[in-house]
Amino acid sequence: MKHADIVSKMSLEQKAKIVSGKDYWHMEGFEELGLPVIQMTDGPHGLRKQNPDDKTVGLGGSYPATCFPPASLSGCSWDTALLEQEGEAMAEECLQEKVSVLLGPGTNIKRSPTCGRNFEYFSEDPYLAGKCSAAIIKGIQSKGIGTSLKHFVANSQEAYRMVIDEVVDERALREIYLTAFEIAVKEAQPWTIMNAYNKVNGVYASQNKWLLDDVARKEWGFEGIFVTDWGASVDRIPGLKAGTDLEMPTSGELNDTLIIKAVESGKLDEAILDERVDALVDLILKSKPALESEHSYDIEAHHAVAARVAEGSMQLLKNEDDILPLKQGQKVAVIGEMAVNPRYQGAGSSVINPTKIDNAFDNLKKSGVDVTYAKGYQKEVDRLDNTLFCEALNTAAAADVVLVFAGLTEAFEGEGYDRKNISIPACQNRLIAEICKVNPNVAVILAGGSVVKMPWLSKVKAVLNSGLGGQAGGIAVANILTGKVNPSGKTTETYIKDYKDNPTYGNYPSTAQTAEHRESVFIGYRYYDTAKKSVVFPFGHGLSYTDFKYTAIKLSSASIKDSDELTVTFKIKNTGKVAGAEVAQVYVADKESTVFRPEKELKAFAKVFLEPGEQKEVSLTLDKRAFAFYNVKTQDWCVESGEFDILVGASSRDIRLKAKLKVKAEAVEIPDYRASAPHYYEDITAITREDFEVLYGKKLPSPVRSKNKRIDKYCCLDDAKDTKWGGRICTLIHKAVGAVGGSDANGDAAMIAAMATQIPMRNFVAMSMGAFTPQMLNGLLKLLNDEESSVQGVAKILAGIPDLVRKIPVLLKSI
Repeated sequence: MKHADIVSKMSLEQKAKIVSGKDYWHMEGFEELGLPVIQMTDGPHGLRKQNPDDKTVGLGGSYPATCFPPASLSGCSWDTALLEQEGEAMAEECLQEKVSVLLGPGTNIKRSPTCGRNFEYFSEDPYLAGKCSAAIIKGIQSKGIGTSLKHFVANSQEAYRMVIDEVVDERALREIYLTAFEIAVKEAQPWTIMNAYNKVNGVYASQNKWLLDDVARKEWGFEGIFVTDWGASVDRIPGLKAGTDLEMPTSGELNDTLIIKAVESGKLDEAILDERVDALVDLILKSKPALESEHSYDIEAHHAVAARVAEGSMQLLKNEDDILPLKQGQKVAVIGEMAVNPRYQGAGSSVINPTKIDNAFDNLKKSGVDVTYAKGYQKEVDRLDNTLFCEALNTAAAADVVLVFAGLTEAFEGEGYDRKNISIPACQNRLIAEICKVNPNVAVILAGGSVVKMPWLSKVKAVLNSGLGGQAGGIAVANILTGKVNPSGKTTETYIKDYKDNPTYGNYPSTAQTAEHRESVFIGYRYYDTAKKSVVFPFGHGLSYTDFKYTAIKLSSASIKDSDELTVTFKIKNTGKVAGAEVAQVYVADKESTVFRPEKELKAFAKVFLEPGEQKEVSLTLDKRAFAFYNVKTQDWCVESGEFDILVGASSRDIRLKAKLKVKAEAVEIPDYRASAPHYYEDITAITREDFEVLYGKKLPSPVRSKNKRIDKYCCLDDAKDTKWGGRICTLIHKAVGAVGGSDANGDAAMIAAMATQIPMRNFVAMSMGAFTPQMLNGLLKLLNDEESSVQGVAKILAGIPDLVRKIPVLLKSI
């Protein structure tokens, strides 16, 4: 132990308290032991420090802070130095507000484009996601503020996220879902990692010893603490044994008492508890220096950082006839409410109360552009307004160029629920299509946190993906449109033609007990490129106002051992007339392998800044992992001897340079599924449940919950909706939530409504601060299982239901 001198002075009661949290946002402290109370708050793209005086239901009421672009956009910068600067700025705001741990970055992989929380995550690719996460962590922690890498692991859908079992084969788990976390841990050592809500292969993440102890701590060398996501603690004693150090928020005396009794009875070895306590003591002591002096930050300087991140991340997806940047003297029509009332962040627990907000329309005017404006649609509803529609068409017809601002609104994506498709509001699609009939020079500026379908793409000349630009997104858009800034962002997920093209279609989001990852390692471009699917915009795509030429690829050796490092060198030249930045991407392709593999995988990248006519040599290093797959037979990373292609490209589909490499590795047993699971080799568009079961290595768990199985505290109310009383209670709760729940502006009304009957009933007790007692839960379970036969008993239980109904929106506020 690092701090045996302090831990040895603590009573059993103090130990139980410190691992259980103090309230919703604070860890317990003991001043007499030199341990102050420290605070942790939501990120991940800014500081959401809740104002304790705000009593409203929902996620508003936080202190003002800079709203930086969420990860869905900032990751598109492919610029780790810039992300470090963003992290430093966020840490400075934490210093001012006496916040010791910022809950982020979000590092989950975008398995499906419809995940409601994709805006919080960086990419469909684990290497890129890991590098982005490490950069943010380094920036924040350089100022003495901790981070919380989240959500560990495989939190791939929002629907039923607190009860779902993510069923993933070990190879996919290692190569896709764990890799980003591994990179962040090894390169940046986050002070904390936040457990996910879900189960992973049958075991809740918060009490999964294999994940927490065997993999993160022993294999990766993680030195920090594990904290539950808010409400993710399931059974506290197994959680402590597995490696979860801190439960958040506090469950009051509920788990304190359980811990004390478990130690006293011998159920929990006090030495294990001491390990958890020691880790928390270390976290508090690391946090102390930052708390000991007063700090302040420059609001305008941080706004400028937010603008630079947005400018470096937005992607120019299409630019026919070089319609952008705008030309001097053009009459420009700006259409769409989001030009003046931007969608600049996601919805749910990450909502930031910004210090200021820029919009694109005002900044275009400030830049001297001759602009006229028409609202076009109402952002909060997907319904065509004929007056606004006609006004927009007339305005567009009179202009030289039309800029249409469109995309996903707060009602279309958010935490707690998943999108039903990849469409933007139908009224916006109709508006764009009709504008194209009255003016051929149309550019669409897209907002949103994930992939969208563009039925009008062939009719417009340009598309700028502004994503969720943060509070300074408006100035970033204006600067790119006018040419003050040359766009340099690249996509971090593949833009597909139709949702049906995604490998999870029909199997996502799961509303059953399990979510089967039948596609295994074939997600994102790994699937589309291997399956030869036609896509709209590939992974890594992004245009510039200049052009770049790639030449002179050279490998440090034509043949290496798998233990050797390989240096890949090439040159990039800016052949255009303006300065710009190009993201060069290095992919590795295994030309012949026993185990199935994607066509190619990203293994290195560099963002290169070049003046007109300037050329630079780029050198990137590849190690064993760049050529390896995870071998479930040897339980280790393995390279199979043979030939590899080293590919350098401007996207996964735009390969500019190629070199061949031979790699020699020790021969080991390698899984071969050609006979037992042939579709993983022959046709990955036709993978079956039977194929996946072979890969999984054992019988798959039943996706269907038996109706004869007793409803217990681990169930959510939706599990009981077909019982005598369950459906009635669910209806009551949805009505109550509809009456008092959340804010449409923050997007959390939809989150609260979606989650109301999807939270496990154990949380009614654990997170209600005593308002809902274990006795009340037992009564509710008796009612749901039709085990209470007396009229008096039923009446007594039902008498408590109205209070439960009133408490659920407040409960959801804390998750």
